[in-house]
Amino acid sequence: MERDSAIGVEVSLPVSQRAKEIKRNGKLVETIFRTSLGFWAIFLGIIFPVAAFFILAKESWLSIKRFGFGFITGTVWDPVALIFGGLPAIYGTLLITFLAVLIATPISIGISIFITELAPKWFKPIVTGAVELLAAIPSIIYGMWGFFVFVPFVAKYVEPFLIGNFSHLPIIGFVFNGIPSGIDAFTTSIVLSVMIIPFMASVAKDSFNMVPPIVKESAYGLGATKWEVMRRVVIPYTASGIAGGLILAIGRAMGETMAVTFLAGNNPQIPKSLFEPLTTITVALANQFTEADTDLYLSSLYYLAIILFVISFFVLVIAKLMVLRLEKRWKVKQI
Repeated sequence: MERDSAIGVEVSLPVSQRAKEIKRNGKLVETIFRTSLGFWAIFLGIIFPVAAFFILAKESWLSIKRFGFGFITGTVWDPVALIFGGLPAIYGTLLITFLAVLIATPISIGISIFITELAPKWFKPIVTGAVELLAAIPSIIYGMWGFFVFVPFVAKYVEPFLIGNFSHLPIIGFVFNGIPSGIDAFTTSIVLSVMIIPFMASVAKDSFNMVPPIVKESAYGLGATKWEVMRRVVIPYTASGIAGGLILAIGRAMGETMAVTFLAGNNPQIPKSLFEPLTTITVALANQFTEADTDLYLSSLYYLAIILFVISFFVLVIAKLMVLRLEKRWKVKQI
């Protein structure tokens, strides 16, 4: 017995040491892994945005001192007279982003519902592949297609019809006044919505696929129709995922440059209707950055950049708060 126990001790000691060594190495790897992930999370989530904000603020300080908040409300952009007002670009950015998201959201949700619930099994991968392929097309291709193909069609058929039938309406008629040129907010918003639909549809589709089948089957078992299941069960259950796709789309729409440069017209004035050319912050930066021959001119462009940065930040914060509110409301309904 003693011999066996002695042998057992002799055999077990190396095994115990090996286990301790493996455990120690595992803790080291886990510590390195946790530290590296924590560093990148802090860097991308806190350090990088703060550093970018301060760099933009430093570069735009000359314009901030010169114009102050009057830059945000100013409507004149005259590099020759060194008078700069950013309101037309800010308004144009918000306008086409709002219109593009307004058009893209119901279409994206409809595409996602069709793929997940209505399409035949053999047809689903075809539609999914086509949607994902649209997301991979460079924005300059959308811009060229919009300028050479879509703009002539809209200017010849769509806008004359809208002007002739809706411009005389009370209250909203002024929105449809103008010259049917095709280079305007209307065309830009439609092309931009086509660009962001694949992002929203892909995220919404993946969210719909994550709904537990038992949840939908329970609703069907209670006599709900397919429309009621989607409206009362699936969409509320995946509200956070849909909002995530919406946030992605808003970011893409606000930061889009090349396609908007082709289609917006680059007119630094506030458009009075959907059929007037306009400019956006990204278009102003892309077109004028190399032309900025004075310090104040360059600083004003940086001022526009920091405004876009702040707008994007607050829009994303508001969207996130809406997501949390939707999730809270859904949990309350479940209780």
